[in-house]
Amino acid sequence: MATLTVWKFDAPEGAGTVEDTLLQLQKQQLIKVIDAATVSWPAEASKPKTKQLNNLTGAGALSGTFWGMLFGLLFFMPLLGAAVGAAAGALGGKMADVGIDDDFIDSVKSKVTPGSSALFLLSADAVVDRVKDAFPNGHAELIQSNLDTEKEAKLREVFAS
Repeated sequence: MATLTVWKFDAPEGAGTVEDTLLQLQKQQLIKVIDAATVSWPAEASKPKTKQLNNLTGAGALSGTFWGMLFGLLFFMPLLGAAVGAAAGALGGKMADVGIDDDFIDSVKSKVTPGSSALFLLSADAVVDRVKDAFPNGHAELIQSNLDTEKEAKLREVFAS
């Protein structure tokens, strides 16, 4: 089963750095990165920059349209107007299928702010103890996941130590 997680970092370059490291860990078969996207928000910028990991292909990868719609809902909705809002509402049901609901969106919106970054990671088969070492100590926070409550609590526990 694929897991969607969203990680917040205290620096604008944090998500990109960890994404690169995870791709190296994938070569060692310590994680399978199905798809990923990053949001980088320099402190002086008025809005964040987004980037999709675009060298992944296959049936399991999320489309650029999905990431674009998600990032639109998260960071640009007030600027886009009601017509796009209605379209976004129609896509809401599709996003719920991968664990993205209003709570997910609100949680991410409140945490990813100027001076920070986020990694949106769709992954599988992670060797969690080894992957944990890729994350900077004390500077990564699990914001959301599509895991059940028990599995998410275990993941938070591993990354808290």
